[in-house]
Amino acid sequence: MKIKTALLSVSDKTGIVELAQALAKRGVRLLSTGGTAKMLAQAGLDVTEVADFTGSPEILDGRVKTLHPRIHGGLLARRDSAEHLATLKEQSIDLIDLLVVNLYPFRETIAKPDSTFAQAIENIDIGGPAMLRAAAKNHGTVEGGVTCLIDPADYARVLADMDGPAGQPSYALRLELATKVYAHTAAYDGAIATYLSSLVAAEPAQEAPPERAAWPRTITVQMQQHQVLRYGENPHQGAAFYLDQPSGKGLLGSYRQRQGKELSYNNIADADAAWECARSFNSCACIIVKHANPCGVAIGDTPLLAYQQAFKTDPTSAFGGIIAFNHAVDAETAQAITAQQFVEVLLAPSYSADALAIFAAKKNVRVLEIPQGDAHNDFDVKRVGGGWLVQNPDDRKAVPDNFKIVTNKAPTELQMRDLLFAWKVAKYVKSNAIVFVSNGMTVGVGAGQMSRIDSARIASIKAENAGLSLAGSAVASDAFFPFRDGLDVVAQAGATCVIQPGGSIRDNEVIAAANERDIAMVFTGARHFRH
Repeated sequence: MKIKTALLSVSDKTGIVELAQALAKRGVRLLSTGGTAKMLAQAGLDVTEVADFTGSPEILDGRVKTLHPRIHGGLLARRDSAEHLATLKEQSIDLIDLLVVNLYPFRETIAKPDSTFAQAIENIDIGGPAMLRAAAKNHGTVEGGVTCLIDPADYARVLADMDGPAGQPSYALRLELATKVYAHTAAYDGAIATYLSSLVAAEPAQEAPPERAAWPRTITVQMQQHQVLRYGENPHQGAAFYLDQPSGKGLLGSYRQRQGKELSYNNIADADAAWECARSFNSCACIIVKHANPCGVAIGDTPLLAYQQAFKTDPTSAFGGIIAFNHAVDAETAQAITAQQFVEVLLAPSYSADALAIFAAKKNVRVLEIPQGDAHNDFDVKRVGGGWLVQNPDDRKAVPDNFKIVTNKAPTELQMRDLLFAWKVAKYVKSNAIVFVSNGMTVGVGAGQMSRIDSARIASIKAENAGLSLAGSAVASDAFFPFRDGLDVVAQAGATCVIQPGGSIRDNEVIAAANERDIAMVFTGARHFRH
């Protein structure tokens, strides 16, 4: 059952003229609507307007044009049902074999800060989802059925199958495309539900941006399976990697793997921690992560210098770690990494050809390229028994003008630079977090302890094991010191300035301890718990 009639009606017109031309060359009759029909006609194609096909003009400002028995009958009639085909013949309805539709840009409309409620409502597509669901339902059997296309990336695949031995898209492809349609329409409806449920319950302003509630009552998330993983955190756990639809530019999900083995569950989790920390810096930075915690972070004039300083923090933990750069990686840096340590995953915006050639000698090393971008996740989520915890991402940036110097001694300009660096790193270290920094590099990191004083002691031990001095260092604590003992430990280790949120009922006790030790201390007024 070859494709004889196609209906094309798209909002995203990428590749639509080329597809229509290819279909016309294959003898396919073209039906279309509105702007799509006009574009195809201007390209010199013989196209029939849907209104002419149905015998019913568009009405209600275009809200009703494809909601018609001649359209839905042509899509929904089973090709293997003599009764269905006889009914079509009685009603003079032609089969529609291929549907090419993508929907009104609802999400793009509401993303605009000045979008009005009226504009949002007008961009809720009705006819498009109805046709897509009909076509997907009737994707058919091995013998034949309707092919539905929503993504320009799939156009070439359909054409290739039409040129194959069967002369039509295979059942496997039709089923895959039908599944994609239902995922797409579900996500589309979910976006509408999330938007409407976030509106304050009052008469919406038609010509102004609607008032939004702090949290929508309904949140719908659509994910596309990207990869089935060998296993999860442990070999007895199954796992897969799913991507948001669409995945924002600059986030880990937009990666391109240049070489290496498949990513594992733990690789992906650690890579995300490393990349998020790396992209938070403007200066050339290197981040080495092990078990989701930065074990070495540094900035430098070049990626090589940044890497060398980051590696010094904790060479033992760096073995088998994840390394992320926020600048292009050159051959010198690649040579230093491969000569000095075993690495699981590398992340950077780009790599020189010589760097890639060096990494190629280590064929198992996973090399990821992630485009620069400022996209962020709308929500952070955590699964709990019977539900989800949902929060905004911790994207609060340090604003020094809002800091408060609470000790007799103020930090010097150099100390303030190191304090800001340490505060930025502490945000990505599991709580309780203590981070020692000196001259733009971490010199001791204590993470994930139940007691803050233990994190401080561990950071000191790691510095000693790496042969690094903490004398004159700056220290960041992701949350306040509940007692003075934590401050005493970092001071005894050699710290001369501290940055912390403040807010403890014993702040005055901790401030007094800092003054006793002639230490400068800054309160940020914000904490960065990371569990």
